[in-house]
Amino acid sequence: MTQDGAIELLTAGELEVAGRLVEASNATLYCMVSHGDTQAACVYKPVAGERPLWDFPNGTLAGREVAAYLVSQASGWGIVPPTVYRDGPFGPGMCQLWIDADPEIDLVALARSSSNDGLRAMAVFDAVINNADRKIGHLLPTPDGHLYGCDHGVSFAEEYKLRTVLWQWRGDPLTDTDVEALSRLSEVIHEGELATQLRELLTEDEITAARIRVELLLSHRVHPYPPDDWPAVPWPPI
Repeated sequence: MTQDGAIELLTAGELEVAGRLVEASNATLYCMVSHGDTQAACVYKPVAGERPLWDFPNGTLAGREVAAYLVSQASGWGIVPPTVYRDGPFGPGMCQLWIDADPEIDLVALARSSSNDGLRAMAVFDAVINNADRKIGHLLPTPDGHLYGCDHGVSFAEEYKLRTVLWQWRGDPLTDTDVEALSRLSEVIHEGELATQLRELLTEDEITAARIRVELLLSHRVHPYPPDDWPAVPWPPI
């Protein structure tokens, strides 16, 4: 399925709740979405099911997930599965295409790898969106070798809150591929369609902070270091 086809399906399709992912901290529903002759599995996270957090405004996590998808696409990394903001059986929320991860891949070993290009790109992407919760279980490697990531609701804070299991490249130079991705992002995050879309999902201060992170990464061209005043690894890390 193409990106455009997936977005159309998620946006216009009829959602039918099939179950709930009970290990998730917020209401996360496994659904089937159907539109015409096309059907696929997806994840639906209604705003009404979001747990209040002390450091993120209430009711904003679904929008942050969509913002992460838009940044992922604009940069060319393709890390976040197709994601939209739409109405559903329990009100408005985030709807994301379900990814069948390869069950043969050891996620712990993958998360510790320093030679996987997709994983390294994800570390840079997380620095851009200021991901405060990159756990091992959020890695979705597919049988064809592509690596997706999920659960980006606690991202785009103004303060530096990067919390991840992917610190193995800290201080290392960015790859040329990731510098190119950051350059593409720098061109569109200030003005244009991406900037307009982000204004519907984030505050102006949060967007400005994201722009600054992109420019800092391009200026220094190294992977960031863990914060001094914030837990560097999410708990539990799985």
